[in-house]
Parts: sequence; C-alpha cells; structure tokens
Amino acid sequence: MDFVGKRFWFFIISSLVIAPGIVFLILAPGLNPGIDFTGGSSMTLRFSEESNIEQEQVRDQLIDLNYPEATVQNLGDNSFFIRTKELNEEAKDALVTNITYSLDEGAENVLQGFDLVSPIVAQETVMNALWAIIAAAVGIFFYIWWAFRNVPSPLRYGLAAIVALIHDTIIVIGIFAILGELMDMEVNTMFLIALLTVIGYSVNDTIVVFDKIRENVLIYSNREFPEIVNLSISETLGRSLNTSFTLLITLIALVLFGGATIREFLYVLLIGVAAGTYSSIAIASQVLVSWDQKSIAIPFRNKTVS
Repeated sequence: MDFVGKRFWFFIISSLVIAPGIVFLILAPGLNPGIDFTGGSSMTLRFSEESNIEQEQVRDQLIDLNYPEATVQNLGDNSFFIRTKELNEEAKDALVTNITYSLDEGAENVLQGFDLVSPIVAQETVMNALWAIIAAAVGIFFYIWWAFRNVPSPLRYGLAAIVALIHDTIIVIGIFAILGELMDMEVNTMFLIALLTVIGYSVNDTIVVFDKIRENVLIYSNREFPEIVNLSISETLGRSLNTSFTLLITLIALVLFGGATIREFLYVLLIGVAAGTYSSIAIASQVLVSWDQKSIAIPFRNKTVS
C-alpha cells in the first residue's frame, strides 16, 4: 500500500477529527474541570437498592438545601457523585443527613467517600500537570534526537514525534471538551495521568516505525526516502495493529466491567491508543516524508505543492 502517496488524505482526516474539538474548546466553556482543578468538596453517595432514586431527585434536593451550584453524576447502582463548594465537617454531615432523610429514610452508610481540595492545591495541581507534560515532551524530543543521530537529519525525527504527540493530545482534549459539554464529563488528575500514559504509548509506537525507517535507510541507501518509509510502515503495520487491538480489548473489558471511578481514565486511554496507532503511521512518518520532499501530495494533480 502506498501510505506516503496518501499523506494528503491522512492530514485531511486528522484535521476533520480535530476541528470539532477545537470548536468546542473555543466556543463552548471548554474542558469541564473537576474538583482537582477548581477546589471544593466531592462525595459519593450510595442509596439502598430498592430506593430507585433518579439523578434529578438528588439535584432538586441539593437546590432545596441551598447548593444550587452543585453538580450530580449518576454512577449507576443507585450511586451518585456530587461536587459542590468547599464544606467543613459539620456542613458535610448535615448535607448527607438531609439528603438521606429526604430520599431514602432509614438507609445506612450512604456516604461512600468524601474529598476536600482547596483552591490553592487545585492551582498547584494544574501547574504541576503542565510542567509534567512539557518535561515529558522535551525529554522525548532529545532522546529521539540522540537515538537517531546516525541517520541524516536526526532533528527531524524528534520534531516529527512531537508533532504526533501534539496531534494525539489535541484529539483527546478535543473529544473531552465535547463530552464535557454534551455529557457533563469532568477532567481531573486521573485525566492527566491517562494523558501522560497516552503520550508514552504514542511515542512507543512511533519509535517502532522510526527504528525500522532508520534500519532501512542504512540497508537501502540507494532508494528514495518515500519508498523506504512505505516499506518500513508495511513491515511494522502488523505489529502495531496487533498490539493496539489486544490493548483495546483489555480497555473495553475494563470499561464494561470495571468501576465507575476509573471510567474517565479508560476513556482517555481508548481514545489515545486509537489516535496513537494512527499517528505513528499517518502523521509522524508522513511529516518526515513531507519535510524531506518539502511538499505534500495533492491528489488529482500531476505535481506537488510546496
């Protein structure tokens, strides 16, 4: 398959996937930050199985108790995740007692978990997360630059890998901006941990392809670079797809049968693994070719446009 000749279409597909997320990030409120980023209190309440309480009932009770800013998420099995302003111990006990009395009188051990995060800690969390992502990107760039020092223009390999990382990160963030607006899905520290995991996986897949390109450049020094890239992608395609497919099966099983508390983490990994597999073939490698050829392949024309 002529992967290199179709790089224009690969870039178009990526643009179409990224565009809706960018629109939601700009026009909508953007990502829906969780308590880890905004500060406040969160609690998980689980009512008795026979109560059959609806999410709207919990929200109405919070409004009646003067917590109109509170958000409620249904976790299933009569469990609800509530995020609201910062509560002290007395206010927390009063809130749980009143909700239990109103919705499920007589239920015991309704409160399953409670977290309190101050705004200062939340701000530090955001800054530390940004520094972690920047440090990871810089470290990856210099490592790839050094690892591919024996091939012509090793700088290109490092920059192409970073382009693929940015591509995958934007896709994940954009999709979560859409989910935050349409499904009220929050981002928290687990989201950042998953995002860093995606970065690592994406680089791993990209390096496999790059390493095969480096090997073939030295073996087939008389061939054109686009031909070498095509050969390298073909030789690594089966390995990349098999690895990603088995990982996706595991993640889907965890989404279906795992706990609700790690569901957002798994969603990030599902999106990131798919994007990372695609970017190693359709973005990172094609950026190398476009840089080398100083052009992109435009279909329906007999020439390339610089």
